[in-house]
Amino acid sequence: MADLRLGPLLRHVDWDTGGSATVWVETSRPCTAEVRCADGAHGRVCTFAIAGHHYAVVPVTGLTPGTTTAYEVLLDGVRVWPLPDSPFPASTISTPAVAGPGRPSPGLRITFGSCRQAAPPADSHGPHGPDALDTLAARLAADPQAERPDLLLLLGDQVYADALSRETLRWLQARRDLDDPPGKQVADYEEYTRLYYESWLDPEIRWLLSTVPSLQIFDDHDVIDDWNTSAAWVAEMRATSWWREHVLSGLMSYWVYQHLGNLSPAELAADKLYAAVRDSPDGTETLRAFACEADADPASVRWSYRRDFGRTRLLMVDTRAARVLAEDRRAMLDPAEQQWLRDNALAGHGGYDHLLVGSSLPWLLPPLVHDAEAWNAALCRGERGPRWARIGENLRRRSDLEHWAAFPASFAALSDLIEEVGTGPRAPATVAVLSGDVHHAYVAEPRIPTTARVFQLTCSPVHNSIHLAVRLGFRLGWSRAGRRLGRMFAKHGRTGRPPLTWRRSGGPWFGNQLMTLALSGRSARLRLEQARRTRRGAKGARLVTVLDRNLTEFP
Repeated sequence: MADLRLGPLLRHVDWDTGGSATVWVETSRPCTAEVRCADGAHGRVCTFAIAGHHYAVVPVTGLTPGTTTAYEVLLDGVRVWPLPDSPFPASTISTPAVAGPGRPSPGLRITFGSCRQAAPPADSHGPHGPDALDTLAARLAADPQAERPDLLLLLGDQVYADALSRETLRWLQARRDLDDPPGKQVADYEEYTRLYYESWLDPEIRWLLSTVPSLQIFDDHDVIDDWNTSAAWVAEMRATSWWREHVLSGLMSYWVYQHLGNLSPAELAADKLYAAVRDSPDGTETLRAFACEADADPASVRWSYRRDFGRTRLLMVDTRAARVLAEDRRAMLDPAEQQWLRDNALAGHGGYDHLLVGSSLPWLLPPLVHDAEAWNAALCRGERGPRWARIGENLRRRSDLEHWAAFPASFAALSDLIEEVGTGPRAPATVAVLSGDVHHAYVAEPRIPTTARVFQLTCSPVHNSIHLAVRLGFRLGWSRAGRRLGRMFAKHGRTGRPPLTWRRSGGPWFGNQLMTLALSGRSARLRLEQARRTRRGAKGARLVTVLDRNLTEFP
């Protein structure tokens, strides 16, 4: 009999007709996976196989718009979800009401964040504190009628392939010698699956992901720290004996565990790779060939995607695999990816009220950090000669100087696009870049003459920590003294001034946290909540609101 190994994860919910959704599962053996809803909606599909694991993305059809229905999962006709004696409410699928004459587009609540370690790494000096996503799950489970997100947006570092927990290290030691490369980080597909089990089998997280739709994109730790930070870094990795298997397994596992769920049922039906994997008794080699091509030629695959939620448009942008790393033409996005972003931002301009750009890496940083990254990029491309170029490459890796500011042409292109989209009578009410990565939260606003309100909304981590020195550095980065120091970097690197200026209008906040963006009509409201210990004991936690702000109200 087949068992449910992981999931279910409720992934895509249709906002065009409200009639369909997808549910992702991993099973213990080949079988037929089925989803049955209390209102009669259903879906059924056979599993596919990758590296001895079995998966299904079940398309659920026949849902009624504007309703919430409980569902169960069956494998070969046997119910496996909900789990026996589960303490959690029923998993449900909620569909939006469809807009029409006299019926405005429904509101949308998006909760987002990044950087979640399921457990502290073995070399950590202490716990990370309460998990914000776990705490959200506990709150929703305790009160099924409470306001819940329509969507979870997970902006990178869903798993940490290079910072393993004590439990995972013990599991690895039973498989191989950790003194051999790659040592204390995952080596192959099987070891990547362990990371997803550790993260998504947490009971609260498992229930939350079964009942709130999620969209995801990778960042570096989903594969390795500093992934694709520079051409020199890539060359060094490719020269090792272990890198090829590591990166191919990382791309394969990301495609299975995260990427497939980002696709709509129509996109899945049209996806040639997905069809080839499903049609094969074992899709491992087919998927591996795809990963080989994606690693050798990043322009051959697109991980970015677009979702429209009524009159809100979300563009999730790959800021890791789509890079151009040659120092003389360095870019965050290759030309095709940059054109994709531009085309989708401008398509139907005037037909949406809010444009959201999901970027794991922030567009607007503390000014000192921005100037330091632009300075470093100038050094690395030889602005101050070979000696400074070597120093710059070392600093880039040690200090993670690889955000949009480290790709000056890409920073300028994104800034110009946002100004173009946000200007004129057809401009949306808001344009917001949603990011994580930097282990603190803040709100920044550019000083550009747009009709729309424009924001950088950064929220990180969900469950992680930050060294005191880094925390102090970010505080300095926002200060007047930091701005003056940044201008000194710019002068030395001959970078000139950035193409725009910006101000911090909220934060910085440090801790395990989540932001929620509530959109209704042309209004937008932002809430930031932090997970904090309760007085009832060390295990108790609650979400505390530290910011509640109307973003469409001009100061």
